Amino acid sequence: MFSSLGLFKQTLCPEHPHCSVTGCLFAHSHSLKSKDDDFATRKPAKSHSIDVTNAMFEGDGPRKRRRLSGETGNGFTLQEGAEGTAAEGSSLEPEEAKTKYHPAQLDTDSKDLPRSALRAISPPPRRITKATPLKKIPTKDERLSNSQTTQNGNLAPSRPSVIKASVPEVEVVKESLNPRMLPNPPVSHPIRMKLVTMLHEQMVRLNDEVKKAQDESMDALTMSDQQLITETLDEEFQVARKSPAVYQNVIKSRIMVLKKMKLEVWKGERTRKIAEKLPDTGEKQRSAPKNIETGLTPAEEIAFVPRLAAKQEGLSKHGYIIATATVAELETAQKGMESAHGWEICDRCKTRFQVFPGRRAEDGALTSGGHCTYHWAKPRRPDSVKGENKPRDLKYACCDEILGASTGCTRADSHVFKISDPKRLSLVMPFQLTPLSDRTDLPGAVCFDCEMGYTTYGMELIRLTATTWPDGRELLDVLVRPIGEILDLNSRFSGVWPDNFANAIPYGENESPDSSSALQIVESPAKARDLLFELLTPQTPLIGHALENDLNAVRILHPVIVDTCLLYAHPRGLPLRFGLKLLMKKHLGRDIQMGGEQGHDSKEDARAAGDLVRFRIGYVWQKMKGEGWTIRGGDLYPPLPPVPHNGSTSAA
Repeated sequence: MFSSLGLFKQTLCPEHPHCSVTGCLFAHSHSLKSKDDDFATRKPAKSHSIDVTNAMFEGDGPRKRRRLSGETGNGFTLQEGAEGTAAEGSSLEPEEAKTKYHPAQLDTDSKDLPRSALRAISPPPRRITKATPLKKIPTKDERLSNSQTTQNGNLAPSRPSVIKASVPEVEVVKESLNPRMLPNPPVSHPIRMKLVTMLHEQMVRLNDEVKKAQDESMDALTMSDQQLITETLDEEFQVARKSPAVYQNVIKSRIMVLKKMKLEVWKGERTRKIAEKLPDTGEKQRSAPKNIETGLTPAEEIAFVPRLAAKQEGLSKHGYIIATATVAELETAQKGMESAHGWEICDRCKTRFQVFPGRRAEDGALTSGGHCTYHWAKPRRPDSVKGENKPRDLKYACCDEILGASTGCTRADSHVFKISDPKRLSLVMPFQLTPLSDRTDLPGAVCFDCEMGYTTYGMELIRLTATTWPDGRELLDVLVRPIGEILDLNSRFSGVWPDNFANAIPYGENESPDSSSALQIVESPAKARDLLFELLTPQTPLIGHALENDLNAVRILHPVIVDTCLLYAHPRGLPLRFGLKLLMKKHLGRDIQMGGEQGHDSKEDARAAGDLVRFRIGYVWQKMKGEGWTIRGGDLYPPLPPVPHNGSTSAA
């Protein structure tokens, strides 16, 4: 049998008053009480209301009752004058939250209570939730405080000032020398603990040697006890998370390396780690430019560059538009847009939203759908380590989060969209072939780059830059007022900010002495295209990186294209491509696009593409020279056919 819990002591026995069951579970007339009687017989609020000693011997045992106002959960009452300060522990003021209940508040019967009932009681602590704030796009005032201009007076994208610090001040979280938790640890906890201890011992030894050196220049390299623990746990955690298959081998090898490491090597390693933890100011020291030797004169380079031009056949698969849309195609596109009623898909978060060119009549809104939360960088798969059996998860480069772990790390005020259909692009602004020109003073080749921003008509041109090739002189650099209302200038990549438009001067006007840092602005993309046409002929090589985006933004059909994306194609083919920044670092050892959140500089990108073309010409020309090609007077001559030896006769 089981012992009674007293659950039916308030229920009248069905056999009452003739029940003869010993220890009946139900109540009888002598034990049944009403709730009103129970409330009526309670003691005042200042005393303990349950006689624990008697309740232990009653047949029904202690029963639940309703809590009275001013009474705590343990049957204790609040001190006089402290009414209303309990129960809502989360709403207490700092001083009131410290109120505790003491044994002195009990009546004289409290001596019979257990010792735990006499312990002081305090309200529960407030629950504090930590939410990861979204990255906020810097405001105009924040950027103006960090803005600066270039030496030649042209506007440079505002960049954060350089912070000179030897050691970053980082708040160290107190930790014990215990391996951090992992969902799937590579080995058991005792093994991890043993390896962590051995790794920590070697770091402590090297740190003590730095202290004993008594060199003031090495003070920044020393670590406190807590920093040593944190450094050890960081290193072990990274190996356990990234290389679980070879975890023990990697940690043991690291311990042996530290055990044999000399002081000078340790100093160099500590210096590198400190440099990595310095704040990223966007002004990292750039490597020295690598000289490009093509073996040709500038005039010969201009004569050579058409050999690198892409063939028109097959350009469409790279995103180029090679023909204008017909009237029937435009009519079909117009009907499709009218039936869509402005509904688009966000280019960032893939949310469906509605666009209102000219603003919505009811409230003046340009888009629906509210804020846009997104990741501004593409997901990348980290490099795998030898020995791992499965590929690593894709991670966003912007926040190092795993693909699908969150909706985004950046928040914008509006959703945006991009149009790639040539028919829809032609409805906003038609494409035009490069016109003929009678000018004789035009450059032999032109590098150009465009910056685009999001408007109510998709992604439109907002800045156009052109330079000469191969010397890189500036030909044109203007801001462009788009056709649609601006939704987002895409400043992180375009480098164009609202204050650039606010400070711009109309194209063709004389600059005032205090406006040397301001760019000129034209009133429409068509005007910017006309200015570019003044520098070109249909035979002028047009040089750039991923030129299909720039040509589509300006709506130009040009026959001679030299695209560095095609010259340096990815070995795995489309849709994979090498970025301009990677190509410059790989082939010329130069760092470009170092502005961070301040965006790119179209002038820098145009010149970088031109330098990559020169580097390619040098490689191709050296190969052609080996085959017997020559260049005379700006013209290329193929190798001569072999001359037959004297006396040779052909077979009859």
